[in-house]
Amino acid sequence: MTACADLVLLPQWVVPVEPAGTLADHAVVVRDGRILDVLPAAAAQARYPAAQTLHLPGHALIPGLVNLHGHAAMSLLRGFADDLPLMTWLDSRVWPAEKRHVSEAFVRDGTLLAAAEMLSGGVTTCNDMYFFPGAAGEAFLQAGVRATLGMIAMEFPSAYASDADDYLAKGLAVRDELKDEPLLSFTFAPHAPYTVADDTFTRIGTLAEQLGLPIHTHIHETADEIQQSLSRHGMRPLERLARLGLLGPNFIGVHAVHVNKAEIETLAAHGCHVAHCSSSNLKLASGLAPVVELARAGVNVGLGTDGAASNNRLDLISEMRMTALLAKGASGDAAALPAATALKMATLDAARALNLDDKIGSIVPGKRADLAAVDLRGLVCQPVFDPVSHLVYVAGREHVTHVWVDGKLKLNDRRLVDLDTDDLTARASYWRAKLTHRDPP
Repeated sequence: MTACADLVLLPQWVVPVEPAGTLADHAVVVRDGRILDVLPAAAAQARYPAAQTLHLPGHALIPGLVNLHGHAAMSLLRGFADDLPLMTWLDSRVWPAEKRHVSEAFVRDGTLLAAAEMLSGGVTTCNDMYFFPGAAGEAFLQAGVRATLGMIAMEFPSAYASDADDYLAKGLAVRDELKDEPLLSFTFAPHAPYTVADDTFTRIGTLAEQLGLPIHTHIHETADEIQQSLSRHGMRPLERLARLGLLGPNFIGVHAVHVNKAEIETLAAHGCHVAHCSSSNLKLASGLAPVVELARAGVNVGLGTDGAASNNRLDLISEMRMTALLAKGASGDAAALPAATALKMATLDAARALNLDDKIGSIVPGKRADLAAVDLRGLVCQPVFDPVSHLVYVAGREHVTHVWVDGKLKLNDRRLVDLDTDDLTARASYWRAKLTHRDPP
């Protein structure tokens, strides 16, 4: 029996993530934006006449990478404030610049720039937290990137909102406007315990439960954050959130660098998720997150890049390598975090944290066709004993040649399909000039 397909992909290896391992000389069949079948290449060509068949010799086909935490618009602040600890970085450089320049136009342009960078590196889904989420949503839709938009909340005013109630009202209005877009989903995104009051957290907990949405917040990023919480609240931030009822299977804690054994057990007991941002943690000297201990306790850990202002790359392939190497070095166990685990953290585990693992994160029939092809033919990738090992320890984002989101081609032979790179470069130059301009005294 034959059935029509839109696309048959014929890589040398399919890396489905579930199950772990690789499938040599298999095909992935796509129809109506979904993965229709995964089967031996010869059988696929006989069974599925397709509008297009793409041969990818020497390539590994992987699920599209899922960036579990980022601030996409901050790509316009890449390199703006380097070599500073977190609070100095925020207080003296980032927050003043944001107060002066952030607008819908800033967010739209910065998000487009980030989307282009992510697509070029095989990232098909981004969990975003920033001001003007409606403008970010428009940009993600223009780029064709799957995105989870954070409805950000904090107590102090910004160009976006005046207070916590205003942030939430505007965020919910954006959700009402865009909730039927198939590429978009939403979280509540209270910025951090040091910028959000108890009453706001409590209200967010209630709304999240009513709407069935995740809560996405920074937590235990620095030792200073914990000391401030002890001084102001008499308890550590995670304990405070637990008492306010925020912890549960819909909670995504970003960073979780400074968590002790009891707090790891608390996260595990509540079914929480952690977004691990290894490069940002290192660059801001925040510390080394206990990723191995979190995973062994049963906490679901996904990978994120954080924003380009603190990384400075939106590059999940490099995050996989960094995460695996740091886990080995910190634990003294070379097998602590294998390559297959790192890949799963950047795909299925991150999708699970966003409640999207039924749609994306692995190459399984019925899921959406979010896919990336990685070329392992080059000299620097030879010889290939294990494609999964190469994806984590050898390949870079420059080896990504093709990307599909919802079955639509977004990167074709290393060239973006829907975004004009010259236009994006011009937009970035415009904002660089504004950010470096100083008004006369």
